[in-house]
Amino acid sequence: MENARRTQAVLTARRAGLVGCTSCGKVHAAGEPACRRCGATLRSRDDKSLQRVWAWLFAGMVAYIPANTYPMLLTTNFGKTQENTIVGGAIELLNHGSWGVALIVFSASVLIPIGKFIAIAYLALSARSAVVIRGHGRQHLYEVVEFIGRWSMIDVFVVAILSALVQFDFAATINPGIAAVSFALSVAFTMISAQNFDPRTLWDAYEEDDT
Repeated sequence: MENARRTQAVLTARRAGLVGCTSCGKVHAAGEPACRRCGATLRSRDDKSLQRVWAWLFAGMVAYIPANTYPMLLTTNFGKTQENTIVGGAIELLNHGSWGVALIVFSASVLIPIGKFIAIAYLALSARSAVVIRGHGRQHLYEVVEFIGRWSMIDVFVVAILSALVQFDFAATINPGIAAVSFALSVAFTMISAQNFDPRTLWDAYEEDDT
């Protein structure tokens, strides 16, 4: 058991007496006040990172509630207006046989946002907890969260395009609902939450394991 723990030891930059600049990436000896290349302040860890992560994540979760309860799309055909929520729109697509599009909409609007909430919360909790994914699993999870963030606006883009193209006065019009704004805010807040996370804190658990 002791040998297994030793093989998992990781030499972090902080252990090696180094600190990297978060702006340009240049590595300096610990204790340097500012980056010699870009002048940015050097810190081994951002102590207030997790506070900002939780604040923005909570804001994103709050905005996600009206995004799913209020209509995303208002469609008017010859004076008759139909309101569709995110899930309602996916069900409507299923009823019309568009299984692929319905799956994309449901995944991008429901599964991915909820998965991001869980992943960011897990990363924030595991930075202060001994119960972590072994190996480099958490680093990979953080990279996945960063990558999929840019694809979470698919519904908002579709609504914006349809609203711009389909405007035929009384015959047919498409307008965004309140949920479109709420969903856009939720995605933006979640992305800000992920960007405020200091990934260097993910290495702290390795240091604690070896003490």
